[in-house]
Amino acid sequence: MQLEWIDWAIIAAYFLGSLLIGIAFTGRAGKSLSEYFVSGRNVPWWLAGTSMVATTFAADTPLAVAGLVIKNGVAANWLWWSFVMGGMLTVFFFARLWRRSGVLTDIEFTELRYGGKPAALLRGFRSLYLGIAINSIIMGWVTLAMVKILGLTLGIDKWQAVILCFVVTALYTTLSGLWGILVTDAFQFVIAMVGCIALAVFGLEAVGGIDGLKATLGSRFGDADPILALTPAVDSPWMPIATFLILLSIGWWASWYPGAEPGGGGYVAQRVFSARSERDSLLATLWFTVAHYALRPWPWIVVALVAMALYPGLTEPKADPETGYIKVMIDVLPTGWRGLMLAAFAAAYMSTISTHLNWGTSYLINDFYKRFLRPEASDSHYVWAARLATVLAMVLAGIATLNINSISGAWQLLLALGAGTGPVYLLRWYWWRLNAWSEISAQLCALASYVVLTYFLPVQMRLDTNDPNDLALSLVVSVAVTTVCWLSVTFLTQPEAPAVLERFYRQVRPEGPGWRVVRERLGAGPGASLWPLAFNWLCGVVLVYGALFGVGKLIFKEWLAGGLYLAVSLAAGALLVVTFQGFSPEPEPLPEPLAGEE
Repeated sequence: MQLEWIDWAIIAAYFLGSLLIGIAFTGRAGKSLSEYFVSGRNVPWWLAGTSMVATTFAADTPLAVAGLVIKNGVAANWLWWSFVMGGMLTVFFFARLWRRSGVLTDIEFTELRYGGKPAALLRGFRSLYLGIAINSIIMGWVTLAMVKILGLTLGIDKWQAVILCFVVTALYTTLSGLWGILVTDAFQFVIAMVGCIALAVFGLEAVGGIDGLKATLGSRFGDADPILALTPAVDSPWMPIATFLILLSIGWWASWYPGAEPGGGGYVAQRVFSARSERDSLLATLWFTVAHYALRPWPWIVVALVAMALYPGLTEPKADPETGYIKVMIDVLPTGWRGLMLAAFAAAYMSTISTHLNWGTSYLINDFYKRFLRPEASDSHYVWAARLATVLAMVLAGIATLNINSISGAWQLLLALGAGTGPVYLLRWYWWRLNAWSEISAQLCALASYVVLTYFLPVQMRLDTNDPNDLALSLVVSVAVTTVCWLSVTFLTQPEAPAVLERFYRQVRPEGPGWRVVRERLGAGPGASLWPLAFNWLCGVVLVYGALFGVGKLIFKEWLAGGLYLAVSLAAGALLVVTFQGFSPEPEPLPEPLAGEE
C-alpha cells in the first residue's frame, strides 16, 4: 500500500500522542500495586467502560469478524453475539459484588471465597495458567492479526512485525500502569472507530452503495438474502437450527471466554475493581455491553460484505477470508485515510495488548510472586517486578504469535477449553455450598473433556472446534460431563469452614436464598430477592439485541424492520430505567463474631 507524507504524519502523531499519555502517568503508576494495577480504585464509569470496549476492539477482531461473515454470512456472528446475555448478567448480578469484594485481581478472590490449602492451590494454578498460557494465546492471536495487516500493507515480514508491535506497546504499558492504559484506551478507541467507519463508507462507495452491494452479492452467490440474514436459515449447512439454539441457550452461561466470562472476570473485573464506586462499576459494565455488541460490529460487517463482493475468491475453501478486510483497506482508501486506518489498527492493537500485558502481569505478581515467593517486599519492589514481568509476557506472546495460524480458530479453541466451567463461576457468588474443590474439578474436567473429544477418540469421531457444528456438540458434551463432575465433587467434599463463609458474606453481601444458612448464623435479616435483578437483566438483553438488529436493518435499508427493532430497544431501555431499584446503600454492619468463634 502506497503511503504519502500525510499518511506517515498521521501515524507519527498517533504514536507520539499515545507515548506522551503513557509518560504522563508514569509517576502515579509507581506509587503502589493498587495504582499500577487498579488505578487506586478511583476511575469514573465512562473511562472504565470505554477501556473495556477498546480492549475487546483488537486488531484481530475486524479480521475475525470478516472471516466469519465471508465464510458463513452475517449470522455467523452468533458465535459471539450469544454472549450478550452473559454480559448483562455481569452488569446486574455481579459488577457490584466484584467491586464490593475489595480484591486486586479476580484470582485473589479465590482466597476470599474459599479457605485453606485447596484455595491456595487454586489461586496459584490459575495465576500461572491464565497469566502465562491463556494470556499468551490471546496476545498471540491479536498480534497475528497485526502481523497480517503490516505484512499486506507495508511488506514487513513476520519477525519484524512482531518485534515492532511489541516494542512500541510495551514501552508505555510498562511505564504507566493501568492509569496510562485507561486514558490511552479512550484516545485509541476514538481513532479506531473513526477509521473503521470511514473504511465502511469508502467500501460501500466502491460497490455502488448498499443497493450495489446487494446486487453484486446476489449476482455472485445466487441470492444475497441468506448472506445478509441476521439469524441462520433452518437448513443452513453451516449452522443448523439445533446448533444455533445450543449456542444461544447454553454457550453464554456455560463457557469461560476472555471478555465474556460468566459472572465477569479477567480485564472486565479489573476495570470494575478500578471503578470509584459500586454505581460506577455497574454503569461501566452496562456501557461496555451496549457499545460492544450494539454499536461497534456493523462497520466491520459492512467491510466484510464489501470484500465478498470485490473478491469472491475469498469464499474458496483454501482462501484466507480474514485478509478480505485488509484487501478492502488497501484498494479503496485514498491518501490520508490510509494513514488514519493504519493508526486505527495500531490503536486497536495497542489498546488490547497493553491491557493483557498489565492484566496478565497482575496475576503473576499479585497472585503468585507476592502470594507465594516474596510476601513481605515493598510496594516499589513489586512495581519493578511487575515491569519486568511485563517484558516476559511480551516475549512469550511473541512466541505464541509465531505458532498460531487462524484468529477465529483461536477464538473457538478458548471457547471449547472453558466449556462447562461457567456454572461454578456464577454460583460461587450465590450458593454457600460450593468449595474450592468444586472449582478445581470443573477446570480439570473441562480441560480433560476437550483433550479427549479432540485428540483421543477414534479419528472418525473426533470433534473439530473450527467447525461450529462440532463446537456446539463439544459444548453440550463438555457441559454435561463437567457439571456431573463438579456437582459430585461438591457433595463428596466438606463445605468451606463457617469462618470462611462468614468472612465472605460480611465483605460481599450477596442477595438471594443461597446464603440463607450463613445469614441465619450471623443474625442477619432475609436476603433481598433476585427477581428484580432478573427483570433488569431481561430488559438489558432486549435493549442490546433490539439496537443491534435495528442498526443492521437500517444499514441494509430495511426501514420498517429497523424502526421496529429500535422501538423495542428504546421501550426496553425505558422499562429498565423505570424499574431499576437504584444503587444499594452501604449495608449495615453485622455483629462481630465472639472471641473463639473464628
